[in-house]
Amino acid sequence: MDRNSQIIRTSWVGIAANVLLAAFKAAVGALAGSVAIVMDAVNNLSDALSSVITIVGTKLSQRPADRKHPFGYGRVEYFSAIIIAVIVISAGVTSLIESVKKIIEPTQPNYTATTLIVIVVAIVVKLLLGWYVKRQGTRLKSDALVASGSDALFDAVITLSTLVSAGVMLLWGVSLDGILGTVISALIIKAGIEMLASPVNELLGTSIPAELVKEIKQDVSGFEGVHGVYDLILHHYGPEVKIGSLHINVYDTMSAHEIHGLTRKISTAMYQKYGIILTVGVYAVATGDNRRADLQAKVMQTLAAHPEIVQVHGFYYSERDGMLSVDVVPDFSVHDDEALIGRLSKEIQPLVPGMQVVIVVDHNYS
Repeated sequence: MDRNSQIIRTSWVGIAANVLLAAFKAAVGALAGSVAIVMDAVNNLSDALSSVITIVGTKLSQRPADRKHPFGYGRVEYFSAIIIAVIVISAGVTSLIESVKKIIEPTQPNYTATTLIVIVVAIVVKLLLGWYVKRQGTRLKSDALVASGSDALFDAVITLSTLVSAGVMLLWGVSLDGILGTVISALIIKAGIEMLASPVNELLGTSIPAELVKEIKQDVSGFEGVHGVYDLILHHYGPEVKIGSLHINVYDTMSAHEIHGLTRKISTAMYQKYGIILTVGVYAVATGDNRRADLQAKVMQTLAAHPEIVQVHGFYYSERDGMLSVDVVPDFSVHDDEALIGRLSKEIQPLVPGMQVVIVVDHNYS
C-alpha cells in the first residue's frame, strides 16, 4: 500500500472511531434522557472533520501535473495541515473563553454515574485514536495526520480534565473546571501554533536538514571525477516531490562526453535513493602548470583568508573574454552584499590588471 493510501485509510479509521463514539454517546444519552450527552455526541461527529479534510487534501494532492502546475499538487497536503491546525487553535481559544467564564462565574457541575461512564469511554477512545493517527502521521511524514492525531489527543486531555474535576468535586466539593480548563486551553493553543509552523515553513521554503545535506554531499563526492560539491538547493512540492540542484568540481581535462556521463549518473542515483529530481551544474578546476592554475590558487587563498567568507568556489578565468569570476559564500553576519563585492573586487583586481573581476555572492541555502 502506497503512502497516500495509508494516509486515507488512517483517516477513515479516525472517522469510524468518531462516528462509533458519537453513536455510543447518543444511545446512552437517549436512554438516560440527557440532552447534554446527546449534544456531545453531535460534537463528536464534528471531530471527524479533521479526518475528512485530510482525505480531501490527500486526494487533491494526487492530481497529476498539468500546464498550470507542472510540479503537481503535492503542496495541497500542507494546506490541509494548516486548516486542521487552525481548527485546533480555534478549539483552544473557545475552550479558553469558556474556562475563564467559569473562573469568573463558577457553576456547580452535576455528575451522574452515566456521565462518568461516558467520560471514561471517550477518554480511552480518543487516547487510542490520537496515538494511532499521530504515530501514522509521523511515520508517513504527513503534517495533516499529525495535526489530526493531536486534535484527538487534545480532546482526550480536555475530557480527562473534566474527569479529574469531577473527582475533586465529588471528594472535596471543590470545582476546578475553570482553572484546569484555562491551563489546558493555553497548552492546546500553543501546540496548535507549533503545528501550524511546520506546513507554513514548508510553503515558505525551509532549510534542508543538515543530515540530509551531509548524506547527499557524501554520496555525490563518492563519484569518480568529482572534486567538490557546492550550491545544494532543494525545493519540496509536497512530501513526495523534491526538485533541486547542485554544482560539482571537475578537472578541466574532462571531455564534454565524460562530464555528461558523470552528471547523468549522479542525477539518476539521487532520484533512486532520495526521490530528488536533480540538476547538476559543473565548475572546471584548472590543472597543470599554467597561468590559470596559478591564478586560481592565489585568488582562492586571498578570498578564503577573510573570516566572514565561509566558502570559495566556481573559479573561472578567460583571457579571451577578459574576465575573472569567482563565487563566495559569506556567513550570516554579512548583510550588505554590494559592499562585500566592492571590497573583494578591489583586492583581486591587482592580480588581473585591465580585466573584469566578477565576484558572485552565493548564499548557503542548505
